[in-house]
Amino acid sequence: MRCCAMRSRVHASGGYLYPFGYTQSMKTAISVPDELFAEADRLARRLKRSRSRVYADAIREYVARHDSESVTAHLNRLYDAPDSGPDPAISAAAERLLQRVDW
Repeated sequence: MRCCAMRSRVHASGGYLYPFGYTQSMKTAISVPDELFAEADRLARRLKRSRSRVYADAIREYVARHDSESVTAHLNRLYDAPDSGPDPAISAAAERLLQRVDW
C-alpha cells in the first residue's frame, strides 16, 4: 500500500498552511505562562471547544479591540444609532441632582 504525504503550502508570511480541519490555518508556536495555559485549557473544556479555537478567538478579539479603525467604526455605528442621545431618565435624575448643588 502506497501512502501519500499531505503537502503543506507556504503562506505569504513565510509560515505553512496545513490542510487539516474545516479550514486552512496557520500553525504557530507561542509561549504562555503555565497558569494562563491552565486557564485557557479549562475554558476550552467548559466551552467544549479546542484550545486552538479558544486561542484564535482570543487573538481575533484582541486584534479587533486594538485596531483603531475597528474601534472607530464601532463608535461611529454606536453614535449613528437613532437612540444614541442621553437617556431621558438619566438626564432628569442628573438635573434633579444638580439643582441641589450650590454653585
